[in-house]
Amino acid sequence: MKKFKIGDTIKVISGKDKGQTGQIKSLFHQKGKVIIEGINTKIKHVKPSKKDEVGKIIQFDAPLDISNIMLCDENGVAGKIGFQVENGKKVRIFKKTKKLIS
Repeated sequence: MKKFKIGDTIKVISGKDKGQTGQIKSLFHQKGKVIIEGINTKIKHVKPSKKDEVGKIIQFDAPLDISNIMLCDENGVAGKIGFQVENGKKVRIFKKTKKLIS
């Protein structure tokens, strides 16, 4: 079981977006990266591909490393994640408060 899932609310703990919170939009477990809505936004200049086309400036969310984020609870407090077996299933919990993560 992985620590983060799509839709989790997280807080950035390092980098230029430190302190911001957002929801996970996509995960790349093999690379250890996540894309978060509205965080780590980059601008890309695209050249025209055809003769009649005009160039564009595209704004997109770039991936962040998993080591730079922490999961937030309902109160917005970031904390470490642990695992526990309940009723034969492995579930995620906050280590500090021992609350279950839905």
